[in-house]
Amino acid sequence: MRDPSSPDFTLGIVGAGIMGRGIAQIAAEAGLRVCLADARQEAVDEAIAAVRAMIRRGAEKGRTTPAAAEAACARLIATDAGADRGWAAFADCDLVVEAVVERMEVKHAVLGGLEAVVGDHCILATNTSSLSVTGFAAAARRPERVAGFHFFNPVPLMKVVEVIGGILTDPEVTLRLVAIARRLGHHPVVASDTPGFLVNHAGRAYGTEALRIVQEGVATFADVDRVMTEAAGFRMGPFELFDLTGLDVSQTVMESIYHQYYEEPRYRPSPIGAQRRTAGLFGRKSGRGFYDHTGGRQATPAETPVPQVDLAGLTVWIDPRRADARDALAGLVAGAGATVATGAVPSAEALILLAPLGEDATTAAVALGVDATRVVAVETLTPLDRRRTMMPTPVTRAEVRAAAHALLAADGTPVTVVRDSAGFVAQRILAAIVNVGCDIAQQRVATPEDVDRAVELGLGYPAGPLALGDRLGPARIAAILAAIHAACADPRYRTSPWLRRRALLGASLTLAD
Repeated sequence: MRDPSSPDFTLGIVGAGIMGRGIAQIAAEAGLRVCLADARQEAVDEAIAAVRAMIRRGAEKGRTTPAAAEAACARLIATDAGADRGWAAFADCDLVVEAVVERMEVKHAVLGGLEAVVGDHCILATNTSSLSVTGFAAAARRPERVAGFHFFNPVPLMKVVEVIGGILTDPEVTLRLVAIARRLGHHPVVASDTPGFLVNHAGRAYGTEALRIVQEGVATFADVDRVMTEAAGFRMGPFELFDLTGLDVSQTVMESIYHQYYEEPRYRPSPIGAQRRTAGLFGRKSGRGFYDHTGGRQATPAETPVPQVDLAGLTVWIDPRRADARDALAGLVAGAGATVATGAVPSAEALILLAPLGEDATTAAVALGVDATRVVAVETLTPLDRRRTMMPTPVTRAEVRAAAHALLAADGTPVTVVRDSAGFVAQRILAAIVNVGCDIAQQRVATPEDVDRAVELGLGYPAGPLALGDRLGPARIAAILAAIHAACADPRYRTSPWLRRRALLGASLTLAD
């Protein structure tokens, strides 16, 4: 294979769909010769025209010069390979990436046809997002040169690419793909050949835990999204994301990874997703998903109105177990004009605010020996200045619930009311994200650094799962998971050994061993 920095380096792409077009664009802009093929010759011609239009538009916006744009356009070569005319056009390629439909038999056929004509120096790569790289390599004449090179859509904007070496892949091939990715202007993350590889694997917690929360009747779709975007700082809520990607795709991926991991409880999908997929509620593409998208606009349900309660004379007793949470809640109470009780136990009429980690309001009330009819739990793991979450017990009196809601909303900050649940909403989802990320590091799927960087670039989370765990506190995350696991005995909440050891040692979750 020619050096990736060589001006003669030639990249072949099979598949002129959205992924193939994106790879072709960044490769041509990076100075590579690009040969593009598709089963339909018309698709190749359309793709070349579309990619050239994108490159020229970039020049119009000042991202490159007109001369550089025309040079890039000239490096795009349409071929008739793949249209039942053989693969001879790829004979001189240094790397060929297949980006065809996600069906193993189709990809096998493409890779087999390519191997019959390319030189021994040529790397054969699959852009698969979920199929086994080792499985493709095992069927090849030279399995050591077959690897995964997984880009994300839209390729020009998603600056991460997974480099996947199967069991039979030569490590030198992986290193060469890393160098090529860098030439393309993308950040390469090296991952082992496991279901979902790195990014899709790490993304299992966000949606599956959100679905679980709704399935348990804890909160609505919109409530979960509001909490995760406004309180937890994610760009999109899990159900907004499902509607964007399409539940027909997302549910299928959830099921595939779950079964490939032999029913690992951490990745268990929800019947809600399967039912809605059957109903054709895919999201934006079908006009209706978890939200109504009629007319191209998302319709979001209104929030529960804030009760009108006179807070003058209200006395509030606050959970004393965590000083930081108590101080934060005391500031809110005082700011609303209510009185913070100073006694060791609550008075007979005081509103009782608890701040549990992992516990539900009921368990926290019993543990403290306080009157559960006057208890409301408040989420304090996430900042209290953007959105607040409150959680009454099943026996909390209506007037107490109303007073707590009015108190928490007194300064205009929105409040989400959820039903009693171990871990509220944000704690459950954040702890699940951190736990799955820790287990990816534990399995050596990728380095801790690559785990975090891939998730930031590929999923757009506010931080990678390990950095997020460090920010929230490994011991806190471990405590949340332990409390949830104690409440329901579901093994999906068992703590990753990577997290448990570092929490015990007070060490960073990014610490490799």
